[in-house]
Order: sequence, then structure tokens, then C-alpha cells
Amino acid sequence: MSRSKDKLVRTTITLPASLKEKMQQTDTNWSEAIREMIAQRLEEEGQADMAEAIILNERVKRPAPKNWSGLKVIKQWRRRTSS
Repeated sequence: MSRSKDKLVRTTITLPASLKEKMQQTDTNWSEAIREMIAQRLEEEGQADMAEAIILNERVKRPAPKNWSGLKVIKQWRRRTSS
């Protein structure tokens, strides 16, 4: 994620106090770490959605009927809509 391109906005998360205490004991930039984790998770979710879409498409895909013409169907629809 590039800071120069995106405006940063503030959001709030709720954590257990024990976790917050452990976070404070490190020198980690937690805002940056959390931004990176969120971006990674969103990328993974997007890839999962794409994989699911491909699988669904493969399930419903079937060959066109014999002698079917896509060009003929397009011309029929154009005639219907131009009237």
C-alpha cells in the first residue's frame, strides 16, 4: 500500500487489554503492520472469490446446441430492439 496515493483515515479496533500490553512492549509500528495484514487478507479474499467464480463457470458451461449461431442470435436481438 502506498501512502502517497491513498489518503489515510483513522479507524478504531477493540483488543483485549492483555494483548495491548504485549503490543506496547515491542517497537513494532502496529498501524503499518495492521495495514499490511488487512491488504494481504483482502488480496487473499479476492483470489478466493475469483477461484470460486471460475469453478462455478466451469460447472454451468456446456456446449452450444448443434447448428447454433451466435451471429444469428445477435441479429435477431438487434432487429427486436431497433423496432
